Amino acid sequence: MIADKGGNPQIRRRPRPFRSPVFASRKLPEHLLESALPSLPAAIVKRVLVVDYSQSGQLSGIATQLIAPLCEGGHAVHRETLVPAEAFPFPWPIIDFVDAMPECVQLDAPPLKPLSIAADSDFDLVILCYQVWFLSPALPMTAFLHSTDGKALIRGKPVITLVACRNMWLSAQDTMRRLIAAAGGRLCDHIALTDRGHPLATFITTPRWVLTGKRDRFLGLPPAGVAPEEIRAARRFGEALADALARDDETTGRPMLTGLRAVNVNPRLALSERAGRRAFGIWSRLIRAFGKRGSWQRRPVLLVFSLYLIVMVLTVVPTSLLLQWLFYPLLKSRLEGLRARLELPSGSQAFNLEKHDQSR
Repeated sequence: MIADKGGNPQIRRRPRPFRSPVFASRKLPEHLLESALPSLPAAIVKRVLVVDYSQSGQLSGIATQLIAPLCEGGHAVHRETLVPAEAFPFPWPIIDFVDAMPECVQLDAPPLKPLSIAADSDFDLVILCYQVWFLSPALPMTAFLHSTDGKALIRGKPVITLVACRNMWLSAQDTMRRLIAAAGGRLCDHIALTDRGHPLATFITTPRWVLTGKRDRFLGLPPAGVAPEEIRAARRFGEALADALARDDETTGRPMLTGLRAVNVNPRLALSERAGRRAFGIWSRLIRAFGKRGSWQRRPVLLVFSLYLIVMVLTVVPTSLLLQWLFYPLLKSRLEGLRARLELPSGSQAFNLEKHDQSR
Protein backbone atom coordinates (compact mmCIF):
# COMPACT_ATOMS: atom_id res chain seq x y z
CA MET A 1 0.00 0.00 0.00
CA ILE A 2 1.17 3.51 -0.63
CA ALA A 3 0.42 7.01 0.54
CA ASP A 4 1.52 9.94 -1.56
CA LYS A 5 2.55 13.38 -0.38
CA GLY A 6 -0.40 15.15 1.14
CA GLY A 7 -2.38 11.95 1.56
CA ASN A 8 -1.64 11.38 5.24
CA PRO A 9 -0.11 14.42 6.90
CA GLN A 10 0.12 12.93 10.38
CA ILE A 11 1.60 9.42 10.47
CA ARG A 12 2.25 8.72 14.16
CA ARG A 13 4.34 6.07 15.83
CA ARG A 14 2.51 2.79 16.30
CA PRO A 15 3.51 0.02 18.66
CA ARG A 16 4.41 -3.22 16.88
CA PRO A 17 2.97 -5.45 15.61
CA PHE A 18 1.81 -3.06 12.93
CA ARG A 19 -1.71 -4.18 12.04
CA SER A 20 -3.98 -3.12 9.19
CA PRO A 21 -2.34 0.20 8.30
CA VAL A 22 -4.42 2.49 6.15
CA PHE A 23 -2.76 5.12 4.00
CA ALA A 24 -4.70 7.68 1.97
CA SER A 25 -3.67 8.23 -1.64
CA ARG A 26 -3.98 10.96 -4.20
CA LYS A 27 -4.90 10.09 -7.73
CA LEU A 28 -1.70 11.00 -9.56
CA PRO A 29 -0.81 9.48 -12.94
CA GLU A 30 2.60 8.20 -11.87
CA HIS A 31 1.72 7.09 -8.40
CA LEU A 32 0.29 3.81 -7.34
CA LEU A 33 -3.17 3.60 -5.88
CA GLU A 34 -3.69 2.15 -2.45
CA SER A 35 -3.67 -1.62 -2.55
CA ALA A 36 -5.83 -3.97 -0.54
CA LEU A 37 -4.92 -4.69 3.06
CA PRO A 38 -1.89 -6.95 3.28
CA SER A 39 -2.33 -10.68 3.24
CA LEU A 40 1.04 -11.14 4.93
CA PRO A 41 1.20 -11.67 8.69
CA ALA A 42 0.93 -8.34 10.47
CA ALA A 43 4.31 -8.77 12.18
CA ILE A 44 6.22 -8.46 8.89
CA VAL A 45 4.48 -5.39 7.48
CA LYS A 46 7.11 -2.66 7.33
CA ARG A 47 6.81 1.10 6.93
CA VAL A 48 8.88 2.65 4.15
CA LEU A 49 9.43 6.34 3.47
CA VAL A 50 10.34 7.25 -0.13
CA VAL A 51 11.59 10.81 -0.62
CA ASP A 52 12.03 11.99 -4.19
CA TYR A 53 12.46 15.01 -6.41
CA SER A 54 12.31 14.82 -10.18
CA GLN A 55 12.20 17.63 -12.72
CA SER A 56 11.83 15.66 -15.96
CA GLY A 57 9.82 12.76 -14.51
CA GLN A 58 12.53 10.18 -15.23
CA LEU A 59 13.50 9.66 -11.60
CA SER A 60 9.84 9.62 -10.57
CA GLY A 61 9.20 6.78 -13.02
CA ILE A 62 12.12 4.78 -11.64
CA ALA A 63 10.90 5.31 -8.08
CA THR A 64 7.46 4.06 -9.10
CA GLN A 65 8.97 0.85 -10.47
CA LEU A 66 10.86 0.30 -7.23
CA ILE A 67 7.86 1.01 -5.02
CA ALA A 68 5.38 -1.29 -6.80
CA PRO A 69 6.68 -4.63 -5.42
CA LEU A 70 6.83 -3.19 -1.90
CA CYS A 71 3.14 -2.32 -2.10
CA GLU A 72 2.30 -5.68 -3.65
CA GLY A 73 4.16 -7.34 -0.79
CA GLY A 74 1.89 -5.63 1.71
CA HIS A 75 4.38 -3.12 3.05
CA ALA A 76 3.16 0.39 3.86
CA VAL A 77 4.85 3.03 1.70
CA HIS A 78 4.64 6.79 2.05
CA ARG A 79 5.99 8.75 -0.90
CA GLU A 80 7.10 12.28 -0.12
CA THR A 81 7.82 14.41 -3.18
CA LEU A 82 9.92 17.43 -2.25
CA VAL A 83 8.55 20.82 -3.32
CA PRO A 84 10.95 23.79 -3.26
CA ALA A 85 9.51 27.01 -1.86
CA GLU A 86 10.53 28.58 -5.18
CA ALA A 87 10.27 26.10 -8.04
CA PHE A 88 13.26 25.35 -10.23
CA PRO A 89 12.48 25.60 -13.96
CA PHE A 90 12.55 22.75 -16.44
CA PRO A 91 13.72 23.06 -19.11
CA TRP A 92 16.32 25.38 -17.63
CA PRO A 93 17.11 28.80 -19.08
CA ILE A 94 20.87 28.60 -19.49
CA ILE A 95 21.64 31.53 -17.18
CA ASP A 96 19.50 30.03 -14.39
CA PHE A 97 21.17 26.67 -14.93
CA VAL A 98 24.73 27.87 -14.44
CA ASP A 99 23.60 30.24 -11.68
CA ALA A 100 22.55 27.22 -9.61
CA MET A 101 26.06 25.72 -9.66
CA PRO A 102 27.70 27.64 -6.77
CA GLU A 103 24.94 26.84 -4.29
CA CYS A 104 24.84 23.19 -5.41
CA VAL A 105 28.55 22.74 -4.83
CA GLN A 106 28.58 24.66 -1.55
CA LEU A 107 25.43 22.82 -0.33
CA ASP A 108 23.60 26.09 0.28
CA ALA A 109 20.07 24.97 -0.55
CA PRO A 110 16.97 27.20 -0.58
CA PRO A 111 14.07 26.11 1.65
CA LEU A 112 11.37 23.57 0.85
CA LYS A 113 7.65 23.81 1.36
CA PRO A 114 6.53 21.97 4.53
CA LEU A 115 6.49 18.18 4.34
CA SER A 116 3.18 16.34 4.43
CA ILE A 117 4.23 14.14 7.37
CA ALA A 118 5.22 14.88 10.94
CA ALA A 119 8.91 14.84 11.79
CA ASP A 120 8.33 12.19 14.47
CA SER A 121 6.76 9.72 12.02
CA ASP A 122 8.37 6.31 12.40
CA PHE A 123 9.62 4.22 9.46
CA ASP A 124 11.58 1.00 9.15
CA LEU A 125 13.40 2.07 5.96
CA VAL A 126 14.03 5.35 4.14
CA ILE A 127 14.71 5.56 0.38
CA LEU A 128 16.15 8.83 -0.95
CA CYS A 129 15.77 9.35 -4.72
CA TYR A 130 17.85 12.23 -5.99
CA GLN A 131 19.21 13.93 -9.10
CA VAL A 132 22.77 15.14 -9.69
CA TRP A 133 23.42 18.80 -10.41
CA PHE A 134 27.02 19.87 -11.06
CA LEU A 135 28.45 16.72 -9.47
CA SER A 136 26.43 17.41 -6.30
CA PRO A 137 23.02 16.32 -5.02
CA ALA A 138 20.19 18.41 -6.43
CA LEU A 139 19.38 21.33 -4.16
CA PRO A 140 15.96 20.06 -2.98
CA MET A 141 17.52 16.84 -1.63
CA THR A 142 20.29 18.84 0.04
CA ALA A 143 17.63 21.04 1.63
CA PHE A 144 15.82 17.96 2.96
CA LEU A 145 18.96 16.50 4.53
CA HIS A 146 19.84 19.86 6.09
CA SER A 147 16.35 20.43 7.46
CA THR A 148 15.31 19.63 11.02
CA ASP A 149 12.41 17.47 9.80
CA GLY A 150 14.56 15.60 7.30
CA LYS A 151 17.19 14.79 9.91
CA ALA A 152 14.53 13.60 12.34
CA LEU A 153 12.96 11.29 9.76
CA ILE A 154 16.20 9.46 8.93
CA ARG A 155 17.86 9.50 12.35
CA GLY A 156 18.66 5.94 13.39
CA LYS A 157 17.14 4.50 10.20
CA PRO A 158 18.62 2.35 7.43
CA VAL A 159 18.77 4.44 4.25
CA ILE A 160 18.92 3.49 0.57
CA THR A 161 19.94 6.04 -2.03
CA LEU A 162 18.75 5.96 -5.64
CA VAL A 163 20.24 8.21 -8.30
CA ALA A 164 19.43 8.57 -12.01
CA CYS A 165 21.78 10.76 -14.00
CA ARG A 166 24.09 11.09 -17.01
CA ASN A 167 27.03 9.04 -15.75
CA MET A 168 28.89 11.05 -13.10
CA TRP A 169 27.37 10.45 -9.67
CA LEU A 170 30.33 9.51 -7.46
CA SER A 171 30.96 12.94 -5.95
CA ALA A 172 27.26 13.47 -5.34
CA GLN A 173 26.97 10.10 -3.64
CA ASP A 174 29.96 10.84 -1.43
CA THR A 175 28.17 14.02 -0.35
CA MET A 176 24.96 12.08 0.28
CA ARG A 177 26.86 9.58 2.38
CA ARG A 178 28.27 12.37 4.55
CA LEU A 179 24.92 14.15 4.93
CA ILE A 180 23.12 10.93 5.85
CA ALA A 181 25.76 10.08 8.46
CA ALA A 182 25.60 13.64 9.87
CA ALA A 183 21.84 13.24 10.27
CA GLY A 184 22.26 9.95 12.13
CA GLY A 185 21.11 7.65 9.31
CA ARG A 186 22.86 4.50 8.15
CA LEU A 187 23.47 4.03 4.42
CA CYS A 188 22.90 0.35 3.64
CA ASP A 189 22.45 0.28 -0.17
CA HIS A 190 22.91 2.44 -3.24
CA ILE A 191 21.34 2.19 -6.71
CA ALA A 192 22.71 4.14 -9.68
CA LEU A 193 20.97 4.12 -13.06
CA THR A 194 22.79 6.04 -15.77
CA ASP A 195 22.66 7.01 -19.41
CA ARG A 196 24.43 4.18 -21.29
CA GLY A 197 25.46 6.44 -24.16
CA HIS A 198 29.11 7.17 -24.84
CA PRO A 199 30.43 9.78 -22.38
CA LEU A 200 31.26 12.21 -25.19
CA ALA A 201 27.81 11.76 -26.75
CA THR A 202 26.07 12.48 -23.45
CA PHE A 203 27.94 15.78 -23.19
CA ILE A 204 25.69 16.83 -26.09
CA THR A 205 22.43 14.96 -25.50
CA THR A 206 22.10 15.67 -21.77
CA PRO A 207 22.59 19.47 -21.93
CA ARG A 208 20.17 19.52 -24.88
CA TRP A 209 17.57 17.75 -22.72
CA VAL A 210 18.18 20.00 -19.71
CA LEU A 211 18.07 23.25 -21.68
CA THR A 212 15.36 22.45 -24.26
CA GLY A 213 13.36 19.56 -22.81
CA LYS A 214 14.10 17.47 -25.93
CA ARG A 215 15.62 14.04 -25.33
CA ASP A 216 15.02 12.26 -28.65
CA ARG A 217 17.73 11.14 -31.09
CA PHE A 218 19.86 14.04 -32.24
CA LEU A 219 22.55 14.18 -34.93
CA GLY A 220 22.71 10.40 -34.97
CA LEU A 221 23.23 10.26 -31.20
CA PRO A 222 21.02 8.07 -28.97
CA PRO A 223 18.21 9.54 -26.87
CA ALA A 224 19.24 11.15 -23.60
CA GLY A 225 18.57 9.61 -20.22
CA VAL A 226 18.13 6.18 -18.72
CA ALA A 227 16.80 3.70 -21.29
CA PRO A 228 13.14 2.63 -20.89
CA GLU A 229 14.13 -1.01 -20.42
CA GLU A 230 16.49 0.00 -17.61
CA ILE A 231 13.67 1.90 -15.92
CA ARG A 232 11.35 -1.11 -16.13
CA ALA A 233 14.09 -3.38 -14.81
CA ALA A 234 14.35 -1.24 -11.66
CA ARG A 235 11.46 -3.31 -10.37
CA ARG A 236 14.00 -5.97 -9.39
CA PHE A 237 15.21 -3.77 -6.55
CA GLY A 238 11.70 -3.44 -5.14
CA GLU A 239 11.20 -7.21 -5.31
CA ALA A 240 14.45 -7.84 -3.46
CA LEU A 241 13.61 -5.21 -0.85
CA ALA A 242 10.12 -6.63 -0.27
CA ASP A 243 11.65 -10.04 0.44
CA ALA A 244 14.41 -8.55 2.60
CA LEU A 245 11.97 -6.53 4.70
CA ALA A 246 9.86 -9.62 5.29
CA ARG A 247 13.01 -11.24 6.76
CA ASP A 248 13.89 -8.17 8.88
CA ASP A 249 17.12 -7.79 6.90
CA GLU A 250 17.02 -4.01 7.27
CA THR A 251 17.95 -4.48 10.94
CA THR A 252 21.15 -6.43 10.23
CA GLY A 253 23.28 -3.59 8.88
CA ARG A 254 24.12 -5.59 5.76
CA PRO A 255 23.30 -4.56 2.16
CA MET A 256 20.02 -5.93 0.83
CA LEU A 257 20.62 -5.40 -2.91
CA THR A 258 23.84 -7.28 -3.59
CA GLY A 259 23.93 -9.41 -6.73
CA LEU A 260 21.46 -7.16 -8.59
CA ARG A 261 23.96 -4.98 -10.46
CA ALA A 262 22.86 -1.97 -8.44
CA VAL A 263 25.86 0.14 -9.50
CA ASN A 264 28.47 0.02 -12.22
CA VAL A 265 31.45 2.33 -11.79
CA ASN A 266 33.68 3.43 -14.65
CA PRO A 267 36.90 4.26 -12.78
CA ARG A 268 38.19 6.34 -15.69
CA LEU A 269 35.24 8.68 -15.32
CA ALA A 270 35.90 8.75 -11.58
CA LEU A 271 39.26 10.43 -12.16
CA SER A 272 37.71 12.99 -14.51
CA GLU A 273 34.97 13.64 -11.99
CA ARG A 274 37.47 14.39 -9.25
CA ALA A 275 39.13 17.01 -11.44
CA GLY A 276 35.74 18.54 -12.26
CA ARG A 277 34.77 18.64 -8.61
CA ARG A 278 37.91 20.57 -7.70
CA ALA A 279 37.29 23.05 -10.52
CA PHE A 280 33.65 23.55 -9.47
CA GLY A 281 34.80 24.19 -5.92
CA ILE A 282 37.05 27.04 -7.06
CA TRP A 283 34.49 28.54 -9.43
CA SER A 284 31.64 28.29 -6.91
CA ARG A 285 33.52 30.31 -4.30
CA LEU A 286 34.52 32.89 -6.89
CA ILE A 287 30.98 33.35 -8.22
CA ARG A 288 29.45 33.59 -4.73
CA ALA A 289 31.86 36.41 -3.95
CA PHE A 290 29.95 38.52 -6.52
CA GLY A 291 26.54 38.10 -4.90
CA LYS A 292 23.64 35.76 -4.21
CA ARG A 293 21.92 33.46 -6.69
CA GLY A 294 19.85 35.52 -9.11
CA SER A 295 21.76 38.78 -8.60
CA TRP A 296 22.87 40.70 -11.68
CA GLN A 297 26.38 41.15 -10.28
CA ARG A 298 27.03 37.46 -10.90
CA ARG A 299 26.09 37.55 -14.57
CA PRO A 300 29.51 38.52 -16.02
CA VAL A 301 31.41 35.84 -14.09
CA LEU A 302 28.69 33.30 -14.92
CA LEU A 303 29.31 34.02 -18.60
CA VAL A 304 33.02 33.33 -18.13
CA PHE A 305 32.20 30.13 -16.24
CA SER A 306 29.90 29.01 -19.09
CA LEU A 307 32.73 29.48 -21.59
CA TYR A 308 35.03 27.54 -19.28
CA LEU A 309 32.54 24.65 -19.20
CA ILE A 310 32.39 24.51 -22.98
CA VAL A 311 36.17 24.53 -23.33
CA MET A 312 36.53 21.86 -20.64
CA VAL A 313 34.01 19.57 -22.35
CA LEU A 314 35.64 20.00 -25.76
CA THR A 315 39.27 19.69 -24.66
CA VAL A 316 40.03 18.61 -21.10
CA VAL A 317 37.59 15.72 -20.79
CA PRO A 318 38.50 14.03 -24.13
CA THR A 319 42.21 14.50 -23.37
CA SER A 320 41.81 12.98 -19.92
CA LEU A 321 39.96 9.95 -21.30
CA LEU A 322 42.58 9.49 -24.02
CA LEU A 323 45.48 9.61 -21.54
CA GLN A 324 43.77 7.12 -19.25
CA TRP A 325 43.23 4.78 -22.20
CA LEU A 326 46.88 5.04 -23.24
CA PHE A 327 48.20 4.44 -19.74
CA TYR A 328 45.57 1.87 -18.72
CA PRO A 329 48.06 -1.02 -18.50
CA LEU A 330 50.02 0.95 -15.90
CA LEU A 331 46.90 2.18 -14.08
CA LYS A 332 44.88 -1.04 -14.25
CA SER A 333 45.56 -2.22 -10.69
CA ARG A 334 44.81 1.19 -9.22
CA LEU A 335 41.66 1.66 -11.29
CA GLU A 336 40.25 -1.76 -10.42
CA GLY A 337 40.85 -1.12 -6.72
CA LEU A 338 39.11 2.23 -7.09
CA ARG A 339 36.18 0.56 -8.85
CA ALA A 340 35.72 -2.02 -6.08
CA ARG A 341 35.74 0.65 -3.38
CA LEU A 342 33.36 3.01 -5.16
CA GLU A 343 30.83 0.27 -5.90
CA LEU A 344 30.21 -0.37 -2.22
CA PRO A 345 27.89 -1.17 -0.52
CA SER A 346 25.62 -2.82 -3.10
CA GLY A 347 28.14 -3.69 -5.82
CA SER A 348 27.97 -4.57 -9.50
CA GLN A 349 27.72 -8.35 -9.13
CA ALA A 350 24.85 -10.08 -10.93
CA PHE A 351 24.40 -13.38 -9.10
CA ASN A 352 20.79 -12.57 -8.06
CA LEU A 353 19.59 -11.20 -11.39
CA GLU A 354 18.05 -14.45 -12.56
CA LYS A 355 15.87 -14.58 -9.46
CA HIS A 356 14.39 -11.20 -10.36
CA ASP A 357 14.44 -11.57 -14.16
CA GLN A 358 12.44 -8.67 -15.65
CA SER A 359 12.16 -10.20 -19.13
CA ARG A 360 9.24 -12.40 -18.16
